[in-house]
Amino acid sequence: MCFTILSTFALLSCAAPDRQAVTIKGSDTMVALGQQWAELYMKEHPGTTIQVTGGGSGTGIAALINGTTQICQASRPMTPKERDLVKRNRDVDVAEIPVALDALAIYVNKQNPLDELTTEQTGRIFRGEVVNWKDVGGPNAPIVLYGRENSSGTYVFFKEHVLANADFAERYQALPGTASVINAVMKDPIGIGYGGIGSATDIKTIAIAKNMQSEAVLPTMSNVYSNAYPLSRQLFWYTAGEPLGANKQFVDWVLGPDGQKVVSAVGYYPLNREVP
Repeated sequence: MCFTILSTFALLSCAAPDRQAVTIKGSDTMVALGQQWAELYMKEHPGTTIQVTGGGSGTGIAALINGTTQICQASRPMTPKERDLVKRNRDVDVAEIPVALDALAIYVNKQNPLDELTTEQTGRIFRGEVVNWKDVGGPNAPIVLYGRENSSGTYVFFKEHVLANADFAERYQALPGTASVINAVMKDPIGIGYGGIGSATDIKTIAIAKNMQSEAVLPTMSNVYSNAYPLSRQLFWYTAGEPLGANKQFVDWVLGPDGQKVVSAVGYYPLNREVP
């Protein structure tokens, strides 16, 4: 029996000659979503084998540039430089395909009484300018910082939209994957972290305000659709050139009602709010 966790070479070797293979690599935020899409799609389309691996958006983009993946999952947009590298190496333009919506949530321990922050306060915390919870309305206790490593699209998005491209504090603890951030904050009553809303289980997500004059809102579906939540974002698939063949069939299915229902089931938000 051929499993999707095998290497691409082994996967292709053990597949029947008439099977079609699709490779997907990138965002750890999206890896569970990609795996659920692949699992359901392969049940409905037994002639297709899909391999999904994580490693971070940057890793997926690098794989798309060098041709070792067909589809890159990314929780941030590709940069113009990255697009140029795909064009130079693959001789085609990048195709950008939004596949889901997300709220980048701010995680705190369930024991933390704090319910809201502004984006400015959050940035000051992660830049190391605020080091005690009491300075933002919380308990008198030091703040412990957790987050993603710099290959993560979530790290890049957070740095751009919350830190205004400033550096993280020296005591910031970079962890390999959102699950690691969740686990750290779950165990640390004075910890704070960030990550996609789809991973926010057994953790407290707090309301975020754009500024001191704005109302703080939770990272709910309605607040993402209305753009009231200030850290809303799209989740992307990227291909070198427009997707063709088995890739196009899979992309079309993901963007259709069956694929978008999976988005909701995993905990992210579908592109169309009418999807149940």
